[in-house]
Amino acid sequence: MYTVPTFEAVREAYLRDILNLLPDAATDPDSDHYIRATALASAVVGLYHHQLWIARQVLPDTSDPEWLDRHAALRGITRKPAIAATGQLVIQGAAGSVIPSGEAVKHVATGLTFLTSGQAIISQDGTATVAALAAAPGVMPALVAEPVLFSQAPAGVLPQASLTLSGGVDAETDAELLARLLDYLQHPPGGGNVHDYRRWALAVPGISRAWTFPNRRGLGSVDVAVLGPEGAPSPEALAAAQAAVDASRPAACRDAWVLAPTPVAVLVSVAVRLDASVTTLALLTARLQEALAAEFKALAPGQTVYRSRIEAVVSGQPGVLDRVVRVPQANFAAVVDRERLEWPRLGLVQVEAL
Repeated sequence: MYTVPTFEAVREAYLRDILNLLPDAATDPDSDHYIRATALASAVVGLYHHQLWIARQVLPDTSDPEWLDRHAALRGITRKPAIAATGQLVIQGAAGSVIPSGEAVKHVATGLTFLTSGQAIISQDGTATVAALAAAPGVMPALVAEPVLFSQAPAGVLPQASLTLSGGVDAETDAELLARLLDYLQHPPGGGNVHDYRRWALAVPGISRAWTFPNRRGLGSVDVAVLGPEGAPSPEALAAAQAAVDASRPAACRDAWVLAPTPVAVLVSVAVRLDASVTTLALLTARLQEALAAEFKALAPGQTVYRSRIEAVVSGQPGVLDRVVRVPQANFAAVVDRERLEWPRLGLVQVEAL
């Protein structure tokens, strides 16, 4: 591996060359040669580091974000933008009053701004429900019947309203974009192979994971199971993924579905003998819940939950001297067939003393 010489090493090399040519030359710290060597070493070391920076940009997995974007763009891959959270605004006022699209309201508790994304007319009962979205895109905590105030209420409309909103997706991170780019490089486009279908779906904002199931519903069919950042994708993301697949799939594929898998909860019940000086039953339960959640997070639709993996996770917790996994009593195999597309998820975790 190439190593950049230090500032001191560059200066010493310069002074050594001077002495090789002029053995009587003064090279002490007060000499002109030493001053020139110091200035030159500073510039040369900067050039060395610039060369190292250039070398890092050559490969996408070491490049800076702006160069990663360029590597991806050369292959037709763009960073997925953030998506605003959406919901509904319940408004009160005089019957017949109009709420235009684009009206701003502020959340009382946080001061966040939201906008009406459609038009509505207050009905005879004095209320109206209008679609709304966050003014700024990105993930947002769910709001349920939260009080908001109009920045400037339309004529005949009360300034107070109630907002219910959820969803939102952050912009694609560098790691997520790099993963898609490396997937493209490792599995180049193949005229509609299983990797192509997954890649087409993953290019859609709001889709974070995807799996391809060829011939699930018969010869010539292709199904793509997709998920959003928090589980099931939004209807808008699902429709966009379906459109992306339909626009790219080869003519020979007679039927392609993009759908969300069906979550199937797997109950885990264990009995443990503990070292009381290390942990308690309550603390172990919390740790086990977290560890099993990480184990299940990696599972794809149709995969098997191995009982031995659950045993290993339990045994690996600090303070566990012995354990018995009572549920599941055997491996749990999620079913993928013509009718079902099951996705194993962690259900209730029960821990008791052995």
